[in-house]
Amino acid sequence: MSLRHVTQCRLIGVPVQDGAGRPGCEMGPSAFRAAGIAKSLADLGYEVADLGNVAPVPLRPMTHGNGALKLLPEVAGWTAALARHAYEASAGRDAMPIFLGGDHCLAAGTLTGLALRAAEMRRPLFVLWLDAHPDFHTLETSETGNLHGVPMAYATGRPGFDGFFPRPPACLDPANVCMLGIRSVDPAERRALEHSGITVHDMRRIDEHGIAPLLRPFLQRVAEADGLLHVSLDVDFLDPGIAPGVGTTVPGGATFREAHLVMEMLHESGLVSSVELVELNPFLDERGRTAILMVDLLASLMGRRVLDYPTRSFRS
Repeated sequence: MSLRHVTQCRLIGVPVQDGAGRPGCEMGPSAFRAAGIAKSLADLGYEVADLGNVAPVPLRPMTHGNGALKLLPEVAGWTAALARHAYEASAGRDAMPIFLGGDHCLAAGTLTGLALRAAEMRRPLFVLWLDAHPDFHTLETSETGNLHGVPMAYATGRPGFDGFFPRPPACLDPANVCMLGIRSVDPAERRALEHSGITVHDMRRIDEHGIAPLLRPFLQRVAEADGLLHVSLDVDFLDPGIAPGVGTTVPGGATFREAHLVMEMLHESGLVSSVELVELNPFLDERGRTAILMVDLLASLMGRRVLDYPTRSFRS
């Protein structure tokens, strides 16, 4: 199961905004569909199956000692539902699940469901996390209470989620995570990341070295391990000047060309097995320009190009 073998793209809408600090992300899946995501993929030769939208499991009452936390039962319900959907949608050698968010809290479910599928296949799951934020808070350390800030902590097995979030069906090895484009990190996250084993490339490293030399060694590791590669693309990875439709704008993000280069390298690697597009807030967008850009970036990942270049082998 990798991009080399994919013939079908499975679109899965996740209309969740409970983890975000402002409303609007629940409209994200509709905006991606309106921006022509299915046609864009079909034009590249893929069969497209739109599986509709996920619904959360029923709520159960819960309270937490951190009084700042917002909508904890709701996010826990989404996490349980998405772990199941991610596991089921990732079955099959020739199909790629593409999750249409929705805020980034959805990754708590997608990552753990995909990790279970990878474990059953006896292949490691790797994650390329394209985001301004590491989302590495626990329930105890979150100060804003917005739970789109915790999915990576939960998925990598950090403590403090038991009894609140569902027990993860499988956890992600932090050593298999590469974060690219980071530029907004809270002190508690910074301390935790230092000892996590996660590879973090912030925007300063991108400025100093360029994006390709930072991404290429990670792709080489995935290839050498015969791993599955999940790509989590947050709108705020991009500079808000080109992608205003997000509630967590952070200046100094990836440029148009940097973002497309990442996608083109991912396609050439042939390693990607699943994708999620998150944090699109159409209420904050300008005539759909952010939704259209995200669809165009996905098309680059799936093979759209201006000129053909020799494919670089990541197994040599």
